[in-house]
Amino acid sequence: MKMEVKKERKHQVTEGQKMSGSSMLINALSLEGVDVIFGYPGGAILPTYDEIFKTGIRHILARHEQGAVHAAEGYARISGKPGVCVVTSGPGATNVVTGIADAMMDSLPLVVITGQVSTSVIGTDAFQEADVIGITMPITKHNFQVRTVEELPQIIKKAFHIATTGRPGPVLIDLPKDVSQGEGEFFYDKPLDLPGYQPTTIPNRLQIKKVVEAVTESRKPLILAGAGVLHGKAAEELKQYAEQQQIPVTNTLLGLGSFPGEHELFLGMAGMHGTYTANMAIYECDLLINIGARFDDRLTGNLEHFAPNAKVVHIDIDPAEIGKNVEVDIPVVGNSKQAIEMLLEADGEKGEHALWRADLKQLKQEYPLWYKQDGEVIKPQQLIELIHEVTEGEAVVTTDVGQHQMWSAQYYKFNKPNRWVTSGGLGTMGFGFPAAIGAQFAEPNLPVVAIIGDAGFQMTAQELSILQELNLPVKIVIVNNAALGMVRQWQQLFYGERYSNSLFPIQPDFVKLASAYDIKGIKVENLSEVKDALKEMMDYDGPVLMDFRVAQVENVYPMISPGKGIHQMEGVKP
Repeated sequence: MKMEVKKERKHQVTEGQKMSGSSMLINALSLEGVDVIFGYPGGAILPTYDEIFKTGIRHILARHEQGAVHAAEGYARISGKPGVCVVTSGPGATNVVTGIADAMMDSLPLVVITGQVSTSVIGTDAFQEADVIGITMPITKHNFQVRTVEELPQIIKKAFHIATTGRPGPVLIDLPKDVSQGEGEFFYDKPLDLPGYQPTTIPNRLQIKKVVEAVTESRKPLILAGAGVLHGKAAEELKQYAEQQQIPVTNTLLGLGSFPGEHELFLGMAGMHGTYTANMAIYECDLLINIGARFDDRLTGNLEHFAPNAKVVHIDIDPAEIGKNVEVDIPVVGNSKQAIEMLLEADGEKGEHALWRADLKQLKQEYPLWYKQDGEVIKPQQLIELIHEVTEGEAVVTTDVGQHQMWSAQYYKFNKPNRWVTSGGLGTMGFGFPAAIGAQFAEPNLPVVAIIGDAGFQMTAQELSILQELNLPVKIVIVNNAALGMVRQWQQLFYGERYSNSLFPIQPDFVKLASAYDIKGIKVENLSEVKDALKEMMDYDGPVLMDFRVAQVENVYPMISPGKGIHQMEGVKP
């Protein structure tokens, strides 16, 4: 087992102490409780990296800036703390743009620090200069460019506050080289001055009362729980409330784990590839209580048919999301945990929901998820089921986007919060593997399994170097169908089976690739070998790469085709 040697910080900071801008940055990160940084050095950020060397703050060297920012996302998603990413100017900054946009869509708290050319040459097209403020303005919750060393401590403090309060999101700090080299007095205890930023966290009690009354009056209530429940750390409160009122629950893709996946009130995931029961519950319900979801198009399908008979409650910390896509009858702005606690406290009179629950229970029995077994061919759905069985549902699971993502969401039952890391709104290939690295740093005592496609893995495979360097025990499961699986499925269904550039006639030998990084690699081609191979993977003390050769022409069902309503699913039964 390789051991990592940690350096101890060499000094303590006092208010008013004189220091360089780069020293201010590192000390501020320490005061914010940052225990790990993901990044990649370069010319404009070298003063900061020199300070990292001097102080010994834990830094994980990615092999590409995209890997660094996705690792920071995985860390943020599992820990709930802001992920910190540090890169240089120009291409270093532009290489993290995808990750920043991904974090913005999925409400992940990041603090991204980009080096910048000196203030004297900003705007002159200096070497490795990029207008990172202009580039990232639409995809950050806020961004700063530091112009003087004196303002740096307060900018850092503001960045962490903005990233983690209200609706979480990424904040960028653009740090010119001369500012990081300049000197000033370090003051961090000053009160924050953000008059234009006052997020509402405490729900209005009158609105909560309306929700209580609506639940009492309803006969077919349904809770739709999104990632906002997880961000608000309200999973236990949600479970208590659903049980108190005996209301069925469905999750969005990013909300998985906010309600136990094997609970009798759970209907499965809703949306384009959701379960038949969950989607029909949305179509038939007379009260839809959305907690922390943003009614995106992959959930709703054709809006004309989304919850057509329902009174809609929307509880969200971001008022901009309420009424944006779906008309809302009872808006509640505030933190999900406080909102649910207020509903629990009210303990309103329960409506007559028994018949509704019985009908949904029957639907679950009649329309389960399904796939057809084919001899020794490995079906990806069964692979995911076996991963769940072998890990006993206790693993942190990360994915990219595509078929393997949907099968993981369908067949891995998340009974606990903060076990699911995936790219939702942006749908980013290359996300899953580096996100697993960040997740492993956030939860070093939990098994972390990166379930990824053969195509997405090749986008960030260079991060195998981190596993090699640190002997980080991330388990990589490649669901290898030698294709861009979801692209191939859409070409089959909607483009006359014209598989334009979606199949891979030649692939690298992933086991040999793992071996090149001194990582254990195993290829599995037969169903009878899968379970033992997974056990071997989980028992191994260190990183493992598993190349599972699965059926190529296998589709994700059920499916709502583009333009169809949530009740118009295909592939509901074999």
